[in-house]
Amino acid sequence: MKFYATPEEILAGKVTDVYFDRTVEILKARGVHKRVLVEVMAKSLPEEWPWALLCGIEECAELLETLPVESHALPEGSVFHPWEPVLTIEGYYEEFGAYETAILGLLCQATGAATAAARCKRAAGERSVLSFGARRAHPAIAPMLERAAWIAGCDGVSTVLAAEKIGIPPTGTMPHALALVLGSTAAAVRAFDEVIDEGVPRIALVDTFSDEKFEALAAAEAIGRKLDGVRLDTPGTRRGDFARIIEEVRWELDLRGFENVKIYVSGGIDEHKILELNDFADGYGVGTRISGAPTVDFALDIVEVEGKPLAKRGKKSGRKALLGCRDCGGRIVAPAAKPPDKCGCGGSLEPLLEPVTKDGKRAGKAPTTDAIRERAKVETAGLDL
Repeated sequence: MKFYATPEEILAGKVTDVYFDRTVEILKARGVHKRVLVEVMAKSLPEEWPWALLCGIEECAELLETLPVESHALPEGSVFHPWEPVLTIEGYYEEFGAYETAILGLLCQATGAATAAARCKRAAGERSVLSFGARRAHPAIAPMLERAAWIAGCDGVSTVLAAEKIGIPPTGTMPHALALVLGSTAAAVRAFDEVIDEGVPRIALVDTFSDEKFEALAAAEAIGRKLDGVRLDTPGTRRGDFARIIEEVRWELDLRGFENVKIYVSGGIDEHKILELNDFADGYGVGTRISGAPTVDFALDIVEVEGKPLAKRGKKSGRKALLGCRDCGGRIVAPAAKPPDKCGCGGSLEPLLEPVTKDGKRAGKAPTTDAIRERAKVETAGLDL
């Protein structure tokens, strides 16, 4: 496995587009040594999302604290909108310009995954959402994707390494492989119950051999009240009316006294499918929608050179302030030199960008993953899809 970048290679600036390297080479050859301010923002969001959840800032901080720059950012786990700066970096261009590719890469994919996961969790409400998407991405980035999903509110992640890095137990059910190797769903459920630690929920996969209703009943009869749930991963070619299938399984389980058994569904699940199935399902396994989420198209642009406003066409020049109203929750992007005193509602405004690094040192203590997750929970509460 050779085709991945190590942290050392990223920090050495090797993951860069060659024209940035050539720009730095030219500036050094000409003796040009100018201080610039750059900002990172997205002009639009994928699929007409009305908001996005920022993720990847802490990895950017690890990179930026190795550089002689000053940076400010919206805290990780914050909601943002198009045309809002989420990160600013100030320093001499030749000392950080070659890292543009890496910085954008750290933000674009993680933010897309986090936003997709947050949208799924918003759609699911109090129902559980588990991240199952690692197998749809390069294994080297599985922990990053699972962390993004966890920050966004997912109730569990499936890969062992990601869970270890986050500091939570991994979550999962059982694969089709267990039933196929042992010969039946009932045999797989009994074996799982006999071998696996009793603290792990007994959730049976019930679409391997036959109708989901009959496999669900076989699983329930195999271990009785110890069965915590069943998972339907029914192939698309067999689904028909998936909501009706789930409803039928619920009916048959309840009729036989298994009201405690929860029903989880997976396979091609996104926020729109979740809204369709909420009346019947207790939880969801979401894979490709998270790991294959559309990236957020951030751009990094110079907006100030040697203290003077200057930007390319299509970008507003000058240092900007991103301000939030404590009263109405409104947000304003304004020239940093002339910020408004009050919001249009009359409420007080406060700056939303916070110091991240200065001259190779972290500004303040890095937030814990739990704190970032809590911020995301608060900021996404009540948002529409």
